[in-house]
Amino acid sequence: MLGPQEMQKPNSIATLPRAVTITLSIAVAGSAWAQSKAVSLQPLAQQTRRLEQALVYLGQPLPPAATEAINSAIALEDEAAAVREIQRVLDQFVLMEVEINPESRVKVAQGSARPELVEHGTRLFLVKVFNDAGVTAPLRVLSPNSGPTSIRSRGEAEPPMELGQVEVRERWAEFAIYSDPPMSPRLTGLPVEYEILQVYSRDRGQRSAKIAMDVGQGTQDIGFRNDILVVFDIAPTRSIPLRVRDENGESGVAAFVFRDRQGRIYPNPSKRLEPDFPFQTQVYRFDGEDIRLPEGYYTMEYGGGPEFRTRTKEFPVEGSAPEELSVQLERWINPASYGWWSGDHHVHASGCAHYKNPTEGVGPLAMLRQILGENLNIGSVLTWGPSWYFQKQFFSSQDHPLSREQRVMHYDVEVSGFPSSHAGHLVLLGLKEDDYPGTTRIEQWPSWDLPVLRWAKSQGAVTGFSHSGWGLQVAAEELPTLEMPGFDGIGANEYIVDVTHPDTVDFISAVDTPYFWEMNIWYHTLNVGFRTRISGETDFPCIYQEKVGLGRSYVKLDELTYTGWIEGIRRGAAYVSDGKSHLIDFEVNGVELGSGEAELRLPEGDDVVVRVKAAAMLPRHPDPRFDGLGADEKPYWDVERARIPGTRSVPVELVVNGRLEGTAEIVADGTMHELEFRTRVTRSSWIALRWSSPTDHNI
Repeated sequence: MLGPQEMQKPNSIATLPRAVTITLSIAVAGSAWAQSKAVSLQPLAQQTRRLEQALVYLGQPLPPAATEAINSAIALEDEAAAVREIQRVLDQFVLMEVEINPESRVKVAQGSARPELVEHGTRLFLVKVFNDAGVTAPLRVLSPNSGPTSIRSRGEAEPPMELGQVEVRERWAEFAIYSDPPMSPRLTGLPVEYEILQVYSRDRGQRSAKIAMDVGQGTQDIGFRNDILVVFDIAPTRSIPLRVRDENGESGVAAFVFRDRQGRIYPNPSKRLEPDFPFQTQVYRFDGEDIRLPEGYYTMEYGGGPEFRTRTKEFPVEGSAPEELSVQLERWINPASYGWWSGDHHVHASGCAHYKNPTEGVGPLAMLRQILGENLNIGSVLTWGPSWYFQKQFFSSQDHPLSREQRVMHYDVEVSGFPSSHAGHLVLLGLKEDDYPGTTRIEQWPSWDLPVLRWAKSQGAVTGFSHSGWGLQVAAEELPTLEMPGFDGIGANEYIVDVTHPDTVDFISAVDTPYFWEMNIWYHTLNVGFRTRISGETDFPCIYQEKVGLGRSYVKLDELTYTGWIEGIRRGAAYVSDGKSHLIDFEVNGVELGSGEAELRLPEGDDVVVRVKAAAMLPRHPDPRFDGLGADEKPYWDVERARIPGTRSVPVELVVNGRLEGTAEIVADGTMHELEFRTRVTRSSWIALRWSSPTDHNI
């Protein structure tokens, strides 16, 4: 188990002076063998970094002391000492040690990690592999005590009906090698490497398991040396009800992250099933649902999306306490009270990080939970290439029946994984029919975008390009730039042509690719007179896995409907945001964004007055994740990027025809500020407001 353990005795070491390759004589704890291994620091260090990343992703990071010790080891000038120290640190968490001899025979011994598990939960261990044969096959784990089990949502196991009672009792666990990125599905062939072993327990108390390892049929060593018997101590867990109240004191939904003192996340992400997602840190819980926890001390972080404050509580689980956990959500801003309604037009229920087996993605209930948990007013769930034929059953051209008041879920289409994908992926919103005329298969659709756009517009749909910056990369960090993009990706490639056709392209998407790449082509087309709008998207869970609504549009509406919301994007009655920064009620000489076509006629060379309500939310201290973060590194849009160094303030910029014309600063503490700018307009122009940042703008 990944937690502080007794230290293994130092390995003896023979050092070749100034050599990159170090020959170690390693005595393997708990095993009968000792052998000579050539271990190079660079590949071991690189693999250790991948191991650390994977453990963080799986919700069970190495303890801070172990991470610090690894960092110090990698920095050592003495490479032999560095190799020895890295292994010493990692060996604390090794449950099984595997030797693959020169004939590819596999022997197994128990490592020094304590075999401790948790009922209805998953623990992670390391497997240390000594690979004398340089084998690059997958490492397999086998156990008569492992599955098959069908695991219910949130980790409650139910044995298959066809198994006998004795067999059900014996199959209390599930053992699996984690082989998804950043880990590899196969061994590297290095003489020493570490794998991650996932162990799920259905039961509590003491249980034993026979565990074997091999690298393919016929590689097991003779004499029962490729398996071991491990006795596990399994801590019981208890179901604790959660009480969730929204900002109005009514029953609600919240996002929760539960961590113990070792930094382990509950429920463990690696074995989550629908409606919880394994690629997210948080889980979403309705009022009255529960969380299962063993005894211990916990930190609970909770919130309701970027418009809400994130709060933290600490609590012990001891005996029958606590009987329940209660939270009250608190908004710092409510754009809907000003008539601006949020939405993310690009989320998926299948493909990318979603489940592929046993189901093709997830169902509407799971997607609604995400939308409610992030307090989106509109969620457009786009069916695309992966699982197209399964997921399209949820398309109806109407709001999904699970939609709630002021929380609308609607299924539409992204043209991705289709013959025209090379020209740029299209978002089609408000379709009446989702099959292109005369087609029954994806492969029969047009191989370029214009026919698809015209077909969608014939239905009254609102259309645009998704993840616009892919293929439009530019090196310059200025807007606009005359540098020519490659037009060679899956973003707004064909946009530059399609925009010249009247009533064809309504919007270009932003937030989910680097800002300069997205905005450059949009600024240029605005400067030559086209009036394409902009809309915010997340492309969940493909570009962003963390949450829906990381990119969103706020549309000005008197009454919230899906049709009204997408029509607001078409006519430009919207601003784009990360949800943590807002430019509300933007107006020029009294003409408001969202009123008609937002066009103002002026005498030549007249002055204009620009007004806006601006608010943003930053923590008091800078987020260290953004130190040195490039504009082409995620998150691409975040108000943290706009922070004025040494302050909690951010600048708001006035832009005319893509050029900076004025700046005002506000404190990003959630306070609403009324700003006013004055500028002279000497020719036909477009005017926008944005946050001064490479990657966070509201326009």
